Amino acid sequence: MEFIDLNTQYRKYQKEIDSRMRIVMEHGQYIMGPEIEELEKALCEYTGAKHCITVASGTDSLEIALRALNIGPGDEVITVPFSWISTAEVIVAVGATPVFTDIEADTFNMNAELLEDSITENTKAIIPVGLFGQMPDLESINKIASDHNIAIIEDAAQSFGASRNGKKSCGDTLISSTSFFPAKPLGCYGDGGALFTNDDELAETMRAIRSHGGVKRHHHTHIGMNGRFDTLQAAVILAKLPYFEDEVNSRSKIGARYSELLSDFVTTPEIDKGNSHVYAQYTIRVDENDRDSIVNTLKEKGIPVGVYYPKCFHEQPVFESLGYKYGDFSESERASREVLSLPMHPFLSEEDQDRVVNTLISIVREKS
Repeated sequence: MEFIDLNTQYRKYQKEIDSRMRIVMEHGQYIMGPEIEELEKALCEYTGAKHCITVASGTDSLEIALRALNIGPGDEVITVPFSWISTAEVIVAVGATPVFTDIEADTFNMNAELLEDSITENTKAIIPVGLFGQMPDLESINKIASDHNIAIIEDAAQSFGASRNGKKSCGDTLISSTSFFPAKPLGCYGDGGALFTNDDELAETMRAIRSHGGVKRHHHTHIGMNGRFDTLQAAVILAKLPYFEDEVNSRSKIGARYSELLSDFVTTPEIDKGNSHVYAQYTIRVDENDRDSIVNTLKEKGIPVGVYYPKCFHEQPVFESLGYKYGDFSESERASREVLSLPMHPFLSEEDQDRVVNTLISIVREKS
C-alpha cells in the first residue's frame, strides 16, 4: 500500500505524460519553453486569476511574493506556527520578522478572530495557510487586511484545487502561492510552484524576480533569483491537468468515506462552511499519549502513515530568537501532538481503505 500512489497515476496518464515530455525533448527549449506560457494560461483559467507565474518551487513562490512587495528588514509578516517550515523561513530569508498567530482547532487554519491582536505598525503582510487541503477564512482575513492596508499572500501549497464559497484557491487574495511538489494534489516530477495575482504591476515584478530580476535578457530591473520552472515539469502538469478535477472529486469522496467510517473512534477532519476539501493529507487527531504507539503499530502492520507536523515553528531552534515559548499557541501545539495522516490519493481502493480503517479501529479499541 502506498501513502501517495504516484505510480498508479503515472500508469493511467502515461501516454499523455510521455507524449508531452517527448515534445519538449524534441524542441529542446528546456528553460522557459512554450509549455511554460501554455501552462500559465491554463492555470489562470482554472483558478480565475488574471496572472500566473510558474516558479521553481513553492518555497521560491513565497519568497518572490515577499520580495515583490518590497518586504524586508524592519517589517513583520504574520503567519501560523503550524505548517511546513517554508511558510516561515521565507520571511526570515528576506530579512523580515515572522509573527505567529494561532490556528482554529477544527480546520487547522489561521484563526481570523485572533489576527488583529498580532498586527502592529510594522505588519506588511499576512500569510494564511490552507493546511491539509481546505482554504482558510479568507473573507475575514481579507477584510482585516484591507482595513489595515496589509497585503495577503495565500499559501495554497496544500489547498490547490479546493474552493470556498465558489471561489477557487489561488484566486481570492492579492497574491497566492502553490506548490507542485510530487506529493501535492497537483504535482510534477520534481520541485515546482506558481504565483497568482490580478495585479498587473505585481505580476510583472514577480516575473522579473523569477528570472534574475528582468523580463528582458540583459536588462535587470530588480534583484532577482533563478526561480524559473523547468519546461519538462510544465509538460508533466499539462498532461495531468485535464484529469485534475476528477482527482479532486475522488479525493473528496475518499475523504468523506474515511470520516464516515472513523468518526466514532478518532477526531476526523471538519470542513468549514462553504469549503471543499482536497485532502492533500487526510489528517485525524488521536490522544497525544497514544499517537506514537498508534503510528508505530500501523507501520508494523504495513499501513504507511505520516505526522504533519510534530513541532511548531516557535519550538524550532532556528526561531528561538523570536522570543516565543511553549504555551503561547495552545491550539497549534495541541495539533502538533495529536495529528496523524492516513494514506490518501485519488486511486485508493475501498479494499485498501477498509484495511486502513479496520486496522486503525482495532488499535484504538485496544487502547480505550
